[in-house]
Order: sequence, then structure tokens, then C-alpha cells
Amino acid sequence: MPLSIFCPPPHPGLRNSITENGVVEPTAWCSRPLPLWLILRRFARGPEGRASRAHPRIPSRKPRLLILFCLRQEVEFQVDVSEYLGRLLFVKLRKRHLLSDDAWFCNWISVQGPGASGNEFRFPCYRWVEGDGILSLPEGTGRTVVDDPQGLFKKHREEELAERRKLYRWGNWKDGLILNIAGATINDLPVDERFLEDKRIDFEASLTKGLADLAIKDSLNILTCWKSLDDFNRIFWCGQSKLAERVRDSWKEDALFGYQFLNGTNPMLLRRSVRLPARLEFPPGMGELQAELEKELQLQLPHKGSPPPPLFLPTDPPMTWLLAKCWVRSSDFQLHELHSHLLRGHLVAEVIAVATMRCLPSIHPMFKLLIPHLRYTMEINIRARTGLVSDSGVFDQVVSTGGGGHVELLQRAGAFLTYSSFCPPDDLADRGLLGVKSSFYAQDALRLWEILSRYVEGIVSLHYKTDESVRDDIELQAWCRDITEIGLLGAQDRGFPVTLQSKDQLCHFVTMCIFTCTGQHSSTHLGQLDWYSWVPNAPCTMRLPPPTTKDVTLEKVMATLPNFHQASLQMSITWQLGRRQPIMVALGQHEEEYFSGPEPKAVLKKFREELAALEKDIEIRNAQLDWPYEYLRPSLVENSVAI
Repeated sequence: MPLSIFCPPPHPGLRNSITENGVVEPTAWCSRPLPLWLILRRFARGPEGRASRAHPRIPSRKPRLLILFCLRQEVEFQVDVSEYLGRLLFVKLRKRHLLSDDAWFCNWISVQGPGASGNEFRFPCYRWVEGDGILSLPEGTGRTVVDDPQGLFKKHREEELAERRKLYRWGNWKDGLILNIAGATINDLPVDERFLEDKRIDFEASLTKGLADLAIKDSLNILTCWKSLDDFNRIFWCGQSKLAERVRDSWKEDALFGYQFLNGTNPMLLRRSVRLPARLEFPPGMGELQAELEKELQLQLPHKGSPPPPLFLPTDPPMTWLLAKCWVRSSDFQLHELHSHLLRGHLVAEVIAVATMRCLPSIHPMFKLLIPHLRYTMEINIRARTGLVSDSGVFDQVVSTGGGGHVELLQRAGAFLTYSSFCPPDDLADRGLLGVKSSFYAQDALRLWEILSRYVEGIVSLHYKTDESVRDDIELQAWCRDITEIGLLGAQDRGFPVTLQSKDQLCHFVTMCIFTCTGQHSSTHLGQLDWYSWVPNAPCTMRLPPPTTKDVTLEKVMATLPNFHQASLQMSITWQLGRRQPIMVALGQHEEEYFSGPEPKAVLKKFREELAALEKDIEIRNAQLDWPYEYLRPSLVENSVAI
């Protein structure tokens, strides 16, 4: 029986991994050749061809193979095994410690049955092998606890989850916030959650470039007096998007100001109003405007007891009206980056990721379905907590909610994390945006949700035949509880389930998880470079209080908007995080094959076909639009929260 192990390092300078009916003892990807030893193991079989016990025994003769690994090398090798191994349930891998502790990364192991027409069995790995412990890999067929009546995988599941719970512990970055992975730095992360080499190099190189650009802009402008809005052009360079240039040229237009709330980088706040608040008081002679507002507008009033603010109108002096709009856009900047983007995208995705690693073993079909959408989320979030929103981080330096206000905003925003708001069909209905022809976000989000829902339903139907099989899956129920009760701090009060009672409920919950980690994050991430590069359109901070009168001058506008250093830093961070990522995996295009067998592959193929159809439809629609909307275009939606 030939045993082939395919283990290319995903990127230069990286490492490799293991399985359970054979034992591989690799070294690392390193600068000099080092040996890799392969030892085969088997399961004993009963007289009727079924596994008589679940633990392996060592064959009398151990075939060994010496493989030399070199830096930046991909290796595929075969071993012919003359002895019949019986029914293969696991493969085991071990990296022998030689001269160093370099780890070894393995994608998968394939076992080909005897003869030209023998069946192939895949053992997915996609993990690091470190030290000299043994990594046990089950065959790639997804199996729930209910699918294992003989308990062949019971011990493996229990041991794997026990080990995972030691590595993946809940942490609490700030009191009152939803939980996160424990650990203060990247080095505290489990090794499987860290960036691979190409991702790390690209991220750190872009950070270095951004800081270099910032230093150049500061040095060129430190002695310059900014007197005009056109002076922001002095820092508007290096890698801006074409749409950003159009924003720069059109940002004063009222139509573009309103358009951004429908289809900009924060489409999550707009809500249809059916009546004006009773406390809104109009000055005398404003009856016509009041009638128009009662028909069209949505307003949020100050708290009771506070004086009514002045009402700013398009008929006000140009600088007065412009400054009023700048204040709205700056407020939207804060809510977008902290609530819509960081909290609803990054931090909720991290809750899903940690709960998945703690509660679902690698053999579980929902683990296999979810894991491609959790890649790199923990590291990118730790980088955010140690750089962007940390003490003395970017928010403290240049954002108006920095210095503790950003944490308070996140704490308050937790009350708005409702289950329905994470599900576009419910959220769009609640906000009155279903059927709004000019809301391209709503149209694309709804269609992408439906495509994801059919994909999830296809996989769920392969492994759960009845609602009872869902209810009886104790691992699945523990996963749901861990998300709702632990990670989200008791979110059952906001509609999140604590148990999954049916196939439909399971499909809805898993679809929510995947959409949150993909489409929802992309819809609030991809537009940053387009809409925030021209700083006056979305100021990160305002240096003077809001106006209380309408005698606004250009000098007051310039004194209120960010200074050149603050604006330069906003542009540098916007470029680094909002640029198109060269190291990215588009939605559904992951190369990792966690499932074996033709049925899951057929479901994935159908999913990709539907994504391609959506891509084509968006392309055709955008060709007819003056301002194309691309933030839910499948080829641009990243497969996980990785940036």
C-alpha cells in the first residue's frame, strides 16, 4: 500500500507536521539538509474486516525512509508498504528533535489503497509539528459524536479538546468587553494562529513603509502653515485609490455626503424613520422644511435636559454647512472604526474562533466548515490591541475618542450586539432597507447571505439527518454555549441562542458566523482607503468644540480639522489596512481540504459557482453606476478576518 505524504511549506522559511496509522518524524525547513524519518502504524482488524480496537500497534517491521529538507523546498514523497494495514482511521506524525527545535508544517497526508483503482484516503493536517510529541490526525471524513457509535474516535476527540483548552484560553482585554484569546502579545498565541512567513513579511513591510511615508510628510510640512483645505493635498499621495481621488474632488457635495451612509465604508447605521421625534423643535417660519423632514429624515436628539442644538441647514453659509457635515462624518468615523469594524467584525469573529478551537475537534464537520474562515484572526486582533487601541496607541495619539473614550464606546456598544443585527435578512428588515434600490450594500449583503446559507445547508445536510441529531451533538451544543454565554457575555438576552434545536437553527447560526467573518467584515473594511484617505471627508479628530453659532470661517474650519501630523497618520494607517492585500484568500477559494469524499467537494463547487455568478452580476451592475459598489464583490471579500 503506497503512502504518500504531501507537505509543501506554505511559505519560505516555514515548517512542517503529522498523522495516526503512520508516524512521520520530520525535522524543519532550514538552511541545511536534515533527515525526515517515516514510520508506519496500523489498526488491527477483526475477521470480518472491521476495526476490532481503536488503538494502534506497531508492525513487526518498520519501513523507514530518509528525506532531506532544505530551505524554501516543497517535498512530496512516497512509501510503498507491503504489509496490509487494515482499516485506516488515523495517521500519526512526529518531528524528531535533532539540532534545533525548528517546527515542521504539513498540509495533508494521502494514503492510496492497493492497485491502480485503490481508494485514496486523505488525512488533513495544516498544522505545525513542534517538539518531539506525536500529532494524531483522523481521516478527513467529518464525524459528529452521533456518527461514532462504537466510540472509535472518542478518546481522540477528548484528548484533542483537552489540549486545545490549555492553549486557547479566554481572556479579557478590558472589563465590560466581550472576551478574546488570552495573551498580551503575539508570542502568547498558539503557533497555529500566527501569521505564516509571507503574511508576516508583507504586513510588517507595509507598516514600515507607512511609518516612512509619515516621517517624510511630517518633515515636509513641519514648518508650513496650513491655511486652505487644498493644503491637505500635500499629504495626499503614495498609493491612493482612484475612488479616493474622486472623493477628494467631490466631498463637499451633499449627494455624496448622503450616499456614504448607504454604500460607504459604514453602511450599518442608516435606519428608516417613519416619524420625527416629538422633542424636535423648529424655529418659526420652518413649516415647509418640517413637512419635508417628516417625509424624508431621520434625526437623533440629545438627551433630555440638555439644550437643543442649533439646526444646521444647506441654506446656511457654505463654511457653516461644511463644518457641520465634517462633524457628522468625524462622528461616523468613530462609530465605524470602533463599533462596526473593530467590535462587530474583528472582536466577534475572535469569539467565534476561540470557541471553535475550544469546543469542536478537528474531526467535527462544523470545525471543518468554519476553520478556513478563522485564519489569522487572533493575530491581527492582538496586533490591534497592542498597536491601534492600546495605551499610547494610534487612537490615543490622533483619534478624538482616544484616551479611554474608545474603550467606553466599545463597552456601550456591546448592548447593540443583537443576534438579528448580524443576520442581513433580519437586520435590513429592522432598519427598513429591504427593497431600497439605491442601497447596493443591502442588495449584495442579502444575496451573499443567501449563497452562504445554501452552502452551509449543503454541508449540514450531509452530517445531520434529523433535528434530533443536532440536539444530541454535545460538542455542537457546547460550542454554541461558549459563544453566547461565555465569549459574548451572556448574549442570550440579545437573541443569541444557547442551544441549537434543529437543522434550520444550526444552519442560520453557522451562516451568521461565516458571514460575520467574511462579508460583514469586508463591507466595513475595504472602503477605508477609498473614503478615509481624503481626511476632511472623514476626520479622525476635531480639535475645536462643535459650533454653536453659524458665523463659521475658513480659519475656524482649518483649526477644527486634524493638523498635518494627525492627518498624515490617518492616511498612513488607512493605506496600510485598507489597501488591497497581496496575501489574501478570496471567499470560498481556500486551498485547504479539510473534508474528504466527493459530497463535500460537490457542495463547495456549487458554492464557488454561485459566488462567480454574483461576481459577474456585480460587475455588470457597477459598469452602469457612477459610483460602483465593490465591497461585497466575492473576489475582494477575504475568506477570514485577516487584516
